Amino acid sequence: MSAWQVIGMLVGAVVLIYMIARFMREPGQAVMGMLRGLIVGVVALFVINLIGASFGFHIAINPVTAATTAILGLPGVAALVVMNVWMV
Repeated sequence: MSAWQVIGMLVGAVVLIYMIARFMREPGQAVMGMLRGLIVGVVALFVINLIGASFGFHIAINPVTAATTAILGLPGVAALVVMNVWMV
């Protein structure tokens, strides 16, 4: 396992612990924040797909991308766009 993988796993663990602690402390506010992020993210994905259709660019809207946008909001949408550009 490389050093970058270990660093990525540590950062992911810290983010997960932060999210669990936030949810335990303020469950209603955390759920509303995720719902807001989900709505904004799915609308942003729809707009990106609408504009990107003329360029042959498409990001599938499925449970994984919806969860990514719900948790991360617009930065999650940006991450999905970057991953789609680099991977495809």
